[in-house]
Amino acid sequence: MNSHWQRQRQPDDVPTPVAVAVSDFCRRAKSPATPSEVREALALLSEGDDFRVRTLTDTEPQARPLGPFAVVDVLQGTAPELAAKRQECGYYAVVQELARVHEEKRPPAPPPSPEVPSFATPAAPKGAIPDPVPARRERAEKTRGETVQQRIAPKKREAPVAASADEGYEDEAPSFLKRDLPKPRGRFTRLDAPKTNFQELARSTGKEALEAAVESNDHRFALLNSLAGQYNGPKGGDLMMGDLEGLLTAHGLMDAVISRERQAVLSAYSEHRGAAGRVGWALALSPSELKQLETKAGISQEVEEVRERFRREALTSRHLTQRLDLLGRDKYLADLGIKKRFTDMLRRELEVLVRDELPGAKGVTGLADSVGRKHGAPSELVLRALERLGLAEELRKRTSAPHTTT
Repeated sequence: MNSHWQRQRQPDDVPTPVAVAVSDFCRRAKSPATPSEVREALALLSEGDDFRVRTLTDTEPQARPLGPFAVVDVLQGTAPELAAKRQECGYYAVVQELARVHEEKRPPAPPPSPEVPSFATPAAPKGAIPDPVPARRERAEKTRGETVQQRIAPKKREAPVAASADEGYEDEAPSFLKRDLPKPRGRFTRLDAPKTNFQELARSTGKEALEAAVESNDHRFALLNSLAGQYNGPKGGDLMMGDLEGLLTAHGLMDAVISRERQAVLSAYSEHRGAAGRVGWALALSPSELKQLETKAGISQEVEEVRERFRREALTSRHLTQRLDLLGRDKYLADLGIKKRFTDMLRRELEVLVRDELPGAKGVTGLADSVGRKHGAPSELVLRALERLGLAEELRKRTSAPHTTT
């Protein structure tokens, strides 16, 4: 599994047409992916494989679902039906984490050698007679050790620094101060567009504009931000949430808004597996606004049921690989409120697993390899879990101690 899940290039080096083609292919294969995920997957292939990628994406998917890492797996020789089964069981989520671990462990690349060769000037012998001319001697001291390229390169003059009257504040004062330019006037003046009177929305003719705005926004906070830049409040100030809700109720649109909010929030919670922080980011809501929206839409109980379902799924995941992968998602576990329960449960499980493989183990790395091989989990994830759970140090002492036989 570890052989071909290593980066061959940087994600930013993937050609945009290739990434767009794979994104469209994954959408047709019922597994849409973000642009960053597509580029991370294509970074596992070299530039010479781009034509094979385009050949695959120009055809219809032979199996569904297929994500970007499944596309790479198919190009490596895996059958599309097997890749679809791996996509459904979460195999490629582990592959993505494994590729990141490989990239973190890869040593930094050496700096590129200069295109123009530089020839170092040989040092003067120890017994050389100093130049009697002071100017030549000083110039020789300055240029000693410089390369030919450095000698012939143009010299940069340093900007003269004005003497400060108070030297105590030299380090704190900026090197220069930008002038306060006058604000633009006349035809260069930038003015905000005038806002329309609130009464235009309150009239019956304003219902059509309000309906169009409701269709363009998923919830009332986004609707308020959209309308506040175009309309004043009833007293001439800014449009407030109470004013907007009164308009929606008067025009009979509140039920439609609540329905859109219920669908948007519950779908976001399902998509982000119960993580409230990611849901707020996806809907452009702060945590307090998200709580208000759940209360006003009357879906607090349904949201909690969705979150509880993903809590149980995290705590009762069957495969060891999935549990090890979840251990690296601290923010997600903390968001669900199960971080301590999950880590304690996984620590106890790993203590039992390593106890069976401890006799004859050669170091913590060999122990992680034995546990991973026996239970079908990547050894890198096992080793990372032992480090994070604080078990590695004790295991190093136990595996390095000589075994005594009685």
